[in-house]
Amino acid sequence: MQALANELWILVILVPLIILAASLKILREYERGVIFLLGRFWKLKGPGLIIVIPVIQSMVRVDLRTRVHDVPEQDVISRDNVSVKVNAVVYFRVIDAQKAIIQVEDFMMATSQLSQTTLRSVLGQHELDEMLADRERLNADLQRILDEQTDAWGIKVSNVEVKHVDLDESMIRAIARQAMAERLRRAKVIDAQGEAQAAEQFRAAGEILSQNPAAMQLRYLTTLSSIAAENASTIIFPLPMDMIRAFLPRDGAASP
Repeated sequence: MQALANELWILVILVPLIILAASLKILREYERGVIFLLGRFWKLKGPGLIIVIPVIQSMVRVDLRTRVHDVPEQDVISRDNVSVKVNAVVYFRVIDAQKAIIQVEDFMMATSQLSQTTLRSVLGQHELDEMLADRERLNADLQRILDEQTDAWGIKVSNVEVKHVDLDESMIRAIARQAMAERLRRAKVIDAQGEAQAAEQFRAAGEILSQNPAAMQLRYLTTLSSIAAENASTIIFPLPMDMIRAFLPRDGAASP
């Protein structure tokens, strides 16, 4: 009888200790505990040491740190009917642990699937040139749409970045030809602008020279000097009448 009594005392002491040990939970600074009492939401607890009564209460841990989700490569057809493969990365975190556990079964899976469908939907509304050149606006649009749709789950999407836009070889060659044509067009425009500016300068110089015969003669002599300095053969160059008149007798003068 004495041995049985000792065993009972041991059980009386050990059982509460075991229950107490099972009830103690430690939550880190970035964790929160969603506590359910008999299956119904009771309260949020943490961080630090908390007590969860076994059987009566249950707890779900929620990590509040920012998560990085890599969106798998998606096939997207742009507005100008170009097929591309696009992937992205989404940065989000839980800001309301209660909603993240109660409002959606698996907030990680839900956010992942929503990111994929939103990526295809948003990029499909833009042309290929916009995907390649206007990444910042596309990222902002994706972030805003995802943040609005995940708000009911207690999720905050802080950033979305489109990582790669992959094209097939034929499209890469077509873009290269387009870029080459654009460079040729710009070169022709620059040449035409240069010709127009040069013509304008020549016209202005001609007007100045026409108003000053001495300047015209000086320009004429400068041109002769430039030609003579080159390795050229015989050059026949007409003399202006203004220079010839200087050697002709004046009106009324006696002929020799």
